[in-house]
Amino acid sequence: MNFVFEQIRNGGDRNFGYLVGDRAAGVAVAVDPSYSPGTYAERADAQGLAITHVLNTHGHEDHVNGNAALLRTGAKLAALGKGDVPLADGDTLEVGSLRVEVRHVPGHADDHVLFWLREQKVALTGDLLFVGKIGGTGTEEAARTEYDSLRRVLAELPDDTTIWPGHDYGCRPASTIALEKLVNPFLQAPDFAAFLQLKRDWATFKAEHGLK
Repeated sequence: MNFVFEQIRNGGDRNFGYLVGDRAAGVAVAVDPSYSPGTYAERADAQGLAITHVLNTHGHEDHVNGNAALLRTGAKLAALGKGDVPLADGDTLEVGSLRVEVRHVPGHADDHVLFWLREQKVALTGDLLFVGKIGGTGTEEAARTEYDSLRRVLAELPDDTTIWPGHDYGCRPASTIALEKLVNPFLQAPDFAAFLQLKRDWATFKAEHGLK
């Protein structure tokens, strides 16, 4: 297998998407293609890859609005509980020799999933975990759910896992679990009460610490 991994800037609100594939098998998946589906088709074609599946970390419009264009090429939609290939927590999607593990991590969105390529030490975290930040939530209940999802990710993914988020909101385009544990204030919160308070005070915290 020859691992293909491209981070693609989609436009929109600094959206990131990903082309992930197995060059030896000639297949790939497009993850969150949103505003620039043509770029995925062009990059796949340039490398002799067929996009077999479209994956979404969650169903927000800024992550799914490019799906239709790629699905018209014959790719199948693989999504949580729906699509041509309904996914569930703990499932593994095989793409050539790649094994893409699915983790249901709600909070930012009820249908949010994380895609983990365990062997390659890669996690596509969508809008759950950004570089130095986390995804927004609208209610205390959703914040609690997100807190639990983040704790699960920290417990299950090794420190040397690279994380690749759904938006370019941080000071670099990617990170690692180990680095986020060191620098991400939300992951350093000792309990849910502190986590929730940080969410409420986030604008002030950013201003005080020179964060964007």
